[in-house]
Amino acid sequence: MEIRKTGILLKKLRDLLKNVTYVKESLHAYIVPHNDGHLNEYISARDERLAFISGFTGSFGTAIITENNALLWTDGRYTLQARGQMDENWNLFTEGLADSPSQSGWLVKNLPVGARVGCDPHLLSYTMWTTIAIQLNDAGLHLVPVDDNLIDVIWQDQPAPSSSVVNPLPVKYTGKFSKLKVEEVRSTMAEKKAEVLIVTALDEITWLFNLRGSDIEYNPVFFAYAAVTLSYVHLFIDESKLSPAVKGHFKEEGLNVTIHPYDQINKFISDQVSRIEASSNKVWVSHSSPFSQIMIVPEKMRLLDVSPIALLKAIKNETEAQGFINCHIRDAVALICYLAWLEKELAKGSIVTELSGAAKLLEFRKEQDEFVGPSFETISSAGPNAAIIHYSPTVESDRRITTDEIYLCDSGGQYKDGTTDVTRTLHFGTPSQFEKECFTRVYKGQIAIATSVFPRKIKGMLLDPRARKALWDIGLDYNHGTGHGVGSYLCVHEGPMGISWRVYPDDPGLQEGMFLSNEPGYYENGKFGIRLEDIIRVVPAQTPHNFSDKGFLKFETITFVPIQTKMLLPELLTEEEIAYLNNYHNMCGEKIAPILIRMGKTEAFEWLSRETQPLGQCQT
Repeated sequence: MEIRKTGILLKKLRDLLKNVTYVKESLHAYIVPHNDGHLNEYISARDERLAFISGFTGSFGTAIITENNALLWTDGRYTLQARGQMDENWNLFTEGLADSPSQSGWLVKNLPVGARVGCDPHLLSYTMWTTIAIQLNDAGLHLVPVDDNLIDVIWQDQPAPSSSVVNPLPVKYTGKFSKLKVEEVRSTMAEKKAEVLIVTALDEITWLFNLRGSDIEYNPVFFAYAAVTLSYVHLFIDESKLSPAVKGHFKEEGLNVTIHPYDQINKFISDQVSRIEASSNKVWVSHSSPFSQIMIVPEKMRLLDVSPIALLKAIKNETEAQGFINCHIRDAVALICYLAWLEKELAKGSIVTELSGAAKLLEFRKEQDEFVGPSFETISSAGPNAAIIHYSPTVESDRRITTDEIYLCDSGGQYKDGTTDVTRTLHFGTPSQFEKECFTRVYKGQIAIATSVFPRKIKGMLLDPRARKALWDIGLDYNHGTGHGVGSYLCVHEGPMGISWRVYPDDPGLQEGMFLSNEPGYYENGKFGIRLEDIIRVVPAQTPHNFSDKGFLKFETITFVPIQTKMLLPELLTEEEIAYLNNYHNMCGEKIAPILIRMGKTEAFEWLSRETQPLGQCQT
């Protein structure tokens, strides 16, 4: 990986910590989160401040810069990547490890009493800001809002804001007019005596108005804020970005929307506070919204709760659900065509690299109906690169795919009727016994999740150990969650639910109509990586009993790409697991083979037929 030299940038930033033009009093430290003003996971090029100052390009991380130290915290998904991208000026900590201090813990230990720690208040959520502030205050330190982002001051060639056009998404894809969505939101607002709802999350705004944009790569969202009152709907956006069709769209959807300039949101919040201050009603602001906006609302007037849109969006309606199923079938066609092509090219001795392979996969996806673009940067990784959990190939790191190493491909597509995310790990030569054992245990974990039956609204956290047990049995594990929600032609990572060892503070529990990933893995640093990922739908389960009338649920897998059986050790699988695999492969053949035949994809059809042959009975 390319390592960016950061010494000069750090010196410029450190000089600003004492510059009264930008800070009222000198700062002892400055926090740089990987966030934008909407606290998105994936951000625009203009907002990649953490990458600019540190060289680390992952989607999760926080930097702290002091007079003598530059430190970065990330999680297990990005540890290897961060080590490969940061220069000697930086120290790295992995969150969740026993020997890694917390960010506030490090500051308390290393800064003097009375020290001032600065951060842009637009880039930390209210919850994160208050948590850090309390921890620092308890030790006599102070968290200080710095409205002029200091990274922006030294970033001379910072990219310009996106000016992409926003377009309507018809009801044939959304399944519900935006007027009805607003009515559902207002119903929840009325229950909680909220006069105004402030919406800052871009995917929530995009979903609510049935619009799509392209302000952030791979994510069909646009920069805007929204507000819903009991009588009006407000959208804060650069109006020049709205295509001519948008006004007609609002009329067709029965929605009267008042358009405001993007930068007027804070004034609007202040005006709303003044308007309703005398009443007992509240301003609903998500606790995950930026600290700077929530502080405009007096504490007594705040309703700090997860946005009602988050759960409405997570539970797909029938149109969205069918769209998910349909686009995953088309996406499976593309991936199967790619894997069949790749196997053939490698057998011929052709040179295929991680980058050229990813490009070929994109070609196959472009052949599919309703395809818009990738849902994230393809993780096309061979050999040791596959051990880097969120690796993406670059010109510098591009590795040849061969028959001597494991190949891991994690990719997805944005389709007008849904979003896909699928990972397959293969070996086109002869895998080692250890690689096969690891692969088999990862697959056992995937089956364990796929076949789970559980009470309605159980937290995904309680299912996570099922995916890890087969690995834990021999002392192995993986440093990422097992499942995340997926948006409907929206962000590939969607809350508020998930399946992970981490606590999801807003997790409402698993409910019918949710779609999540199922992706256990194992990674051997410097050697190989294994991950298997399907998308699963939460559906009702028919059980003999119904304890306390809870209602029970199960998962339905909607990804239809074969599991490479030569990577499995049948003796480690139970008869039930082998039956599950054979049944899954039978479904792959039934759903995908007719399409390949119709498209004239003979080689892909033959590959699919070979890869879905039944696995023999368990060896005892």
